[in-house]
Amino acid sequence: MLKPLLRLSQDPWHPLDPLWTGDVEVIQAGLPHDQLAPAWQILLLGDGSPTRHLKLLTREAIAVDVIDMSLIGMDNDQAPRHIQSVPGPRLRRQVWLRTASGQRLAYAASWWDASHVDEYLQNRSLPIWDNLSRLHSELYRDIQGLYYGPSEALAAAFGEAGPFWGRHYLFWHSGQPLTLIYEVFSPYLQRYLGPMQYPTELRSPPLNR
Repeated sequence: MLKPLLRLSQDPWHPLDPLWTGDVEVIQAGLPHDQLAPAWQILLLGDGSPTRHLKLLTREAIAVDVIDMSLIGMDNDQAPRHIQSVPGPRLRRQVWLRTASGQRLAYAASWWDASHVDEYLQNRSLPIWDNLSRLHSELYRDIQGLYYGPSEALAAAFGEAGPFWGRHYLFWHSGQPLTLIYEVFSPYLQRYLGPMQYPTELRSPPLNR
């Protein structure tokens, strides 16, 4: 049975307004270092757990603030096209990832098969990776899109000026798509990773929208 936190969707989610996007080919090849510095590429283009990376960077436990658990039915929800890979009716979840001391580091929206979400998110106060790891699930993080652009809502929430870097990916489990996740990282992480770009002017590759 779905838990009482669920409701019909009323709140928007917060995608970037992309100035630039990268597809799978760009993700596999990587970006010029004056566009995205190496340490940031490891965070954004690597297939490891972002919450684990954030914990290692900050040396603090990473907490999850769940701000939305909404039923969206078969609506595409203005999500990346890979939402079609997630069986419906669907549920959208939005969270902040923050340090135990309260610093917001990332925003994530994810879309799930509403009829099975409780099997995988047994403890909603934990990051997705922690929930799935406790089930000893074999997972594959399939990064499909990369974004660079502003968001007024995220700028206000992070207390940091954009533009921001974000990505979306599918989690695969037992050969089937489990969830679609869209993540945006705060520039606050420059305190640990260094500048997002090398200190040459950011090149503007052709738009791929």
